Amino acid sequence: MVDARAAILGRLAKALRHDTAADAPAVVQRLNEKARGPQPQWPESMRERFLAKLAKVSATHAELGSRAEIVQAVGAYLAAQNLPNHLTAAPHSLLNEVAWPNDWRLEQRRARGEDRLGLAVAFCAIAETGSLMLLAGPDSPTTLNFLPDDFLCLLPESRIVPRMEDAWALLRQERGAMPRAANIVTGPSRTADVEQTIQLGAHGPRRLHVLLLRG
Repeated sequence: MVDARAAILGRLAKALRHDTAADAPAVVQRLNEKARGPQPQWPESMRERFLAKLAKVSATHAELGSRAEIVQAVGAYLAAQNLPNHLTAAPHSLLNEVAWPNDWRLEQRRARGEDRLGLAVAFCAIAETGSLMLLAGPDSPTTLNFLPDDFLCLLPESRIVPRMEDAWALLRQERGAMPRAANIVTGPSRTADVEQTIQLGAHGPRRLHVLLLRG
């Protein structure tokens, strides 16, 4: 069967005057070029575009001048949602040195079903769609951005890229190999499967709040 298939493909290549061995370098080069299609343009800055798109997908944000403001921003969100000072956070370097209040219950681990609020750090954000890219790994457990009802995501402003293609290019540049999972989150979880009525929280968090860290 294999020989017959090879013979058929060989006849087709000969008829089309294709030399498989000679074409191989060109094919490899083409694959490595990662050519892009048409790129949408917009007049505003990447930051403005990202925040406008973020609002359109029913997500919220708070602006932080430094890491020293993380606790204040998280506390303000907890108070606004009438939640206890209890959160599950990623063991990420940007969060490890935060001076959390002693009366808060903070656990740095994977999320579990009973956890109400998860806090993680985005790998980057995509201005074109208002999306966050999160990479699965020891410092970014995927459960944090899927299990809790409330998902808080720390995003350094410098990690906003223009388009989807730029996010994948940054991943290849900084990580080389693909992680176990790369999740692109655009607003809270939603579905309209039932009577075409939007329901939030069907497959993940009901609320998404971005902590935008300037600098």
